[in-house]
Amino acid sequence: MATDTMALEEFPDSTALAEHEEHTDKTAHDLAPVFDVPVNISAVLGKAHMSVAQLLKLNRGSVLELDRKVGEAIDIFVNNRLVARGEVVVVEDRLGVTMTEIIKIEDSNA
Repeated sequence: MATDTMALEEFPDSTALAEHEEHTDKTAHDLAPVFDVPVNISAVLGKAHMSVAQLLKLNRGSVLELDRKVGEAIDIFVNNRLVARGEVVVVEDRLGVTMTEIIKIEDSNA
């Protein structure tokens, strides 16, 4: 099986591509192909560690102590990746989450 290799000098200049992208106006219409992609969103209030025996003792009305304090921000995950922090809010008679901080993951490989 033969593999093609290219010298680093043969790759196109990435700055030319970046300059082109900066001058191109993006709109919501450009994102239309991904509007129907399903995502899994989780709002994590806190975590607790316990043994299976402790878990089996939980009943209706049991109180489970979490590792967060009252008023502390909750974590918002999209597809198991932390993307934001927020607060629990009440919307009519339902619970909701408002995002208060967007998490930027800095690319350490850049």
